[in-house]
Amino acid sequence: MPPRPANPKTAMPPPAAPSAPAAPAWLRPLLLGLTAMMFLTWFTGEVADTDIWLHLMTGRHTLEARALTVPDPFCYTSNLTSTAYPGEAKTRYFNLTHEWLAQILMYVIHGASGFPGLVLLRALLLIAFCWLVGLIVWWRTGGYYRSLAAAIAAGAVAINFQQSRPFLVTFVLLAVTMAILERRRWMWALVPVFVFWANCHGGYFMGWVMLGAYCGEALIRRLRRQPVVGERQLWLVTIASFLASAINPNGFRVIEIMMYYRGSSIQSSNLEWQYPAFWLPPYGYGVVLLGSLAAMLISRRKTRPVDWILYFVFAAASLMAVRNTILMGLVGAVLLGAYLPAWKRAIPAAAEFAAAGLVLLTIGLAVSGGGAFQWRAAEWMLPVQAADFLKAHNVSGRMFNTYENGGYLVWRLWPAQRDFIDPRGLSEEAYADYSRILSYADSKGGKSVDELLAKYGIEVLVLNGFDRFSGHVHTLAAALSDPSQKEWKLVQADNRSVVFMRHPPAGLQPLNNLHALQSIETQCQQQIEHDPKQPACARGIADFYTRIGQTVRAAQWMSYYDSRSH
Repeated sequence: MPPRPANPKTAMPPPAAPSAPAAPAWLRPLLLGLTAMMFLTWFTGEVADTDIWLHLMTGRHTLEARALTVPDPFCYTSNLTSTAYPGEAKTRYFNLTHEWLAQILMYVIHGASGFPGLVLLRALLLIAFCWLVGLIVWWRTGGYYRSLAAAIAAGAVAINFQQSRPFLVTFVLLAVTMAILERRRWMWALVPVFVFWANCHGGYFMGWVMLGAYCGEALIRRLRRQPVVGERQLWLVTIASFLASAINPNGFRVIEIMMYYRGSSIQSSNLEWQYPAFWLPPYGYGVVLLGSLAAMLISRRKTRPVDWILYFVFAAASLMAVRNTILMGLVGAVLLGAYLPAWKRAIPAAAEFAAAGLVLLTIGLAVSGGGAFQWRAAEWMLPVQAADFLKAHNVSGRMFNTYENGGYLVWRLWPAQRDFIDPRGLSEEAYADYSRILSYADSKGGKSVDELLAKYGIEVLVLNGFDRFSGHVHTLAAALSDPSQKEWKLVQADNRSVVFMRHPPAGLQPLNNLHALQSIETQCQQQIEHDPKQPACARGIADFYTRIGQTVRAAQWMSYYDSRSH
């Protein structure tokens, strides 16, 4: 029998497709360095969070007194005995004491290096947070670009948290806790970590949640008769870390306080405690929240029990308050990087060069936008000249101030002056009275604004013109600009604030009260100049002029708002 002819389809193998040229070995380290530089441009904005002044002042006072700052020496309304809910006194004590160690560290750093040191510290902590996210994904997958993308996703959420505040400790140490639990190395280091953490910020209880999730996974694996690495050590470290975290001024009271926060009118009106809108820009939070869930559903056969526990607990917490969205910057970014379906083809060198070019472009845009490498406090939004005036004239009469500026005024003027209210929100009664005074609204059956001012013996008003986020004009500042009112005299006005006094210093000629309206307008112009994304004050001024019948001015300001609103 003649030999059977070979099948042409099998006799000769198909020619191999030409492989994509590999990128040079130096490209990936360069891309890593560029990403770190990009993070540095993202996280080095100016210190615009006015909480910073009270943190610094509390750190200074704690060091000088060698004791916790209780009772509060900075705010003359903080120790009112009335209570709006049963746990108000406990909440006040917690707010005064739970960040004492971080506040000391902040004050020491500020004393040694000023605001450049605080900005750099903030940037390094947020970069460490992103780096830990990328590292965890690298341990899980070994994918370079997958890890880098997860770190960038974390940064896209963290960019909204570049305030120099003690909560940065929680972000980083929560990531440290997750990294240690992933590797099961240096487990006993968590015990001192929790002691340090519990004295820097109240968010340490989220570390309990992280430990509980990994213990929950160990239980599930045991029930499935699957091996668990280091189970005994995991449980011992969890118990020891939990107990060690009670070494703080409030013991285990943190959960109780979180429940009280929900009943507090101060916290409920605070922007940080509002529910986040994940479908609105900036979109980083929404991407990791929904993207990580989608990735886990696609890869559901490979997901670990701990990941489902972490996702649902941390996603639920993030949906409860704007300030909690950072939790998905950690957990969501890790899960997104770990479970996003793999790209099975080799990445061409051109794509890697394009990635480096894209990161370089992002750096250029951040620098050209003027928000990067701002090693300073945002003094343009502070009542600097008002503080200078009060200090120069030795004004000691009781002061009424706006919520956000209380800390700065204490920093500049204490002990000669104490504030009426500040961002710590230590008295529900004072906050309710503050809202009525600032809105110049008499309530039915309650005290009038004049009676409230007399109740606290207020002689000085230090006011900015509007709420920086909503743009609503503070009615008190605008109402006192009426030349027909004679009780309050305008003694100082600039593009940051106005100062009214009942009894100006001897020899000082008061200004025309109408200058207060001019000040409000220049404050808004300055706000938009420095922060173009917040033009709402122009709309607020237009609304105010509409209410008082000045339609021409209202139209001008509405046009100004429309020209700057995006």
